[in-house]
Amino acid sequence: MPPRSKLITLLEKTSVPNLIKDKLVIDDDWTVLRLNEGETADTVSVPVGKIIVPLAVWQAQRAALQSRAQLGVWLASDERPETLKDDLAPFQVIAVDFPKFADGRGYSIAYNLRARLGYTGELRAIGDVLRDQLFYMQRVGFNAFAVRADKDIHDALKGLTDFSEKYQTSWDEKNPLFRRAKRDTVTARD
Repeated sequence: MPPRSKLITLLEKTSVPNLIKDKLVIDDDWTVLRLNEGETADTVSVPVGKIIVPLAVWQAQRAALQSRAQLGVWLASDERPETLKDDLAPFQVIAVDFPKFADGRGYSIAYNLRARLGYTGELRAIGDVLRDQLFYMQRVGFNAFAVRADKDIHDALKGLTDFSEKYQTSWDEKNPLFRRAKRDTVTARD
C-alpha cells in the first residue's frame, strides 16, 4: 500500500469527490495538484482541465499557465496571500490548505484574501477540513469546502448553521450584535 500522502494524491487526481459550495453539496470537477516526491515546481507537468496548482508551481510556470481559462491556485498555511496581490484575476478558485485540524493560519489567509486583497471568486478550504470548522471558515470568507474524505459531507454541511447568531464582526457580518439588536429605550425616573 502506498504511503498516506501518495494515496491522498492519487485519490485527489482520480476520483470526483463531493464539495460544499455556497451551502450546497456538488460534484467537485477540479483537481488539486500536489507535488510527489522528486517533483519540483518548475518541472512538474500540469495536466489540462480544471486544475488547482500549488503557489510554487504558479510562480515557477506563470508564463505557461496564465493563459489558461480554468486555473486555480492553492496556498499552504505558511504562505502569504499578499504574494498573489497582483495575480488574482486568472484564478477561478483559490484554495487554502489546512494540513491539520489545529492549524488556524488558513483563517487569516482567507480573511486577507477577501477583506484586504478584494478576491471575489471561489475561496476553498482543502486538507484536514472538518464539520466543526465550517461555520468559522465561512465567517472569514470561505464559500467552498473540500471536507476530509473519511467524513460524511452531508453531516458536515450542517456545520454551516451550527449557530443562529453572530456576535462579532467578520467578513460575513460587518456589524456586531449590539449594533444590530433593537432595544427598548429606558428613561430615567425622578
